[in-house]
Amino acid sequence: MKKLVMMIAVCCAGPALASDEIDAGTVAKIEAYLASIECQMDPDDIEVEDDGYELDDVICKGGLQFDIELDKDLNEVARRAE
Repeated sequence: MKKLVMMIAVCCAGPALASDEIDAGTVAKIEAYLASIECQMDPDDIEVEDDGYELDDVICKGGLQFDIELDKDLNEVARRAE
């Protein structure tokens, strides 16, 4: 019974995990935007949100670190210093 429950959980979680993946083109656009504002980050720290993307641990010129939120069109909507 435990194996059946685990199998169902894995099968149901698979599609949910796949929808949170970011395609390479979007990652490239986010990295290009960050480069344009003299910032960089590890692409693994990009989180999919309902209304866009959250970029964690963005390091900008001068060593400043931020969390940046982008909308679905990759426009910056918020920035918080860490």
